[in-house]
Amino acid sequence: MKAVGIICEYNPFHKGHLYHLNETKKMFPGQPIIVVLSGNFCQRGEPSIINKWKKTKIALEYGADIVVELPFAYATQSADIFAEGSIRLLDSLKINNLVFGSESNDLNKLIEMADIQLNNDSYQKIVKDYMEKGINYPTALGNALEDILNKKIKTPNDILGISYIREIKKLNSNIIPHTIKRTNDYNSKTIENEIASATSIREALKNNENIIENVPTLTYDYLQDNLHFLDDYFPFLKYKILTEKTELSKYQTVDEGIENRISSSILEAKSIDELINLIKTKRYTYNKIRRMLTHILCNFTKEEAQNKKIDYIRVLGFSKKGQKYLNHIRKDLDLPIITNFSKGNPNLNLELRVTSVYASILEEREKNETIKAEYKSKPIQKK
Repeated sequence: MKAVGIICEYNPFHKGHLYHLNETKKMFPGQPIIVVLSGNFCQRGEPSIINKWKKTKIALEYGADIVVELPFAYATQSADIFAEGSIRLLDSLKINNLVFGSESNDLNKLIEMADIQLNNDSYQKIVKDYMEKGINYPTALGNALEDILNKKIKTPNDILGISYIREIKKLNSNIIPHTIKRTNDYNSKTIENEIASATSIREALKNNENIIENVPTLTYDYLQDNLHFLDDYFPFLKYKILTEKTELSKYQTVDEGIENRISSSILEAKSIDELINLIKTKRYTYNKIRRMLTHILCNFTKEEAQNKKIDYIRVLGFSKKGQKYLNHIRKDLDLPIITNFSKGNPNLNLELRVTSVYASILEEREKNETIKAEYKSKPIQKK
């Protein structure tokens, strides 16, 4: 029995994501679609605008058959680590094909670039040389590939795609990658078409603009209340920084003395955006700083990051077709499927802590319900 995988954040799920799911169904008719989903915090260091259980319900409603959670320790890190966790989960779930969005839609070019990263001895030296000049890591990667291949790679989904392909190769996995052309600007903050980026939709929601044309009905319904924006957490982050000024370097991604810039800027900033702009240098991308602030906020240390490992598959939801697939592969899995919370697992304890932080901006009843859902909720079953 074959299956196809998708890696996503659905922050929020929009009509571009619906197109991705529908095209995947056309490419692999009848195969269950397994979605690896970021939970309550996402890869660019932002909270998920709605919680992971609502995202799971939406994914199942619009075509996913199994939704599994990408642990926080992978979901809020650079493209390489994000891809490592995602591909490990999909490989463990025995998928045959991976479908991801790509700006270039040139799979051969992405495979060629992944091969360079893995096998070209001069590649890492060129990256290091660029970084010693103060250039940030993603730009250094793109520059090194361009120097070697005379081909540019700048766009985020292509960069992620290369990371997926590289992880497939490192695992010696049988997963076959496929691309779908991405037509909208991932970073655009303005809505220009019916298929708009998640960034532009979040920006519109901040400004109380109508996004009813840009998201499916169920997404729209869930976006009516209890939304989570990064600046909502600024008072909590400020408290953490002010009370731990001398200890900030213990947190994941807080490196190379940047903790001094953080602690010296916190009183001047009136929002997380202002803080990021005060901290930002040529070496640090906006997203990297946002990730490190999220790691401080969630108390995610370098020691925890060092000890991270994929040691379970947490299923958040499934359809009847998905349940049939899980039953079919269960005896061949090298990781346990979990549907119940276990306090004995450090990774699950981390998820509970992170969810508690995520819920901190909510009214008391909703806050308690969100935290309890972390250890009480069973996988959502689509009827």
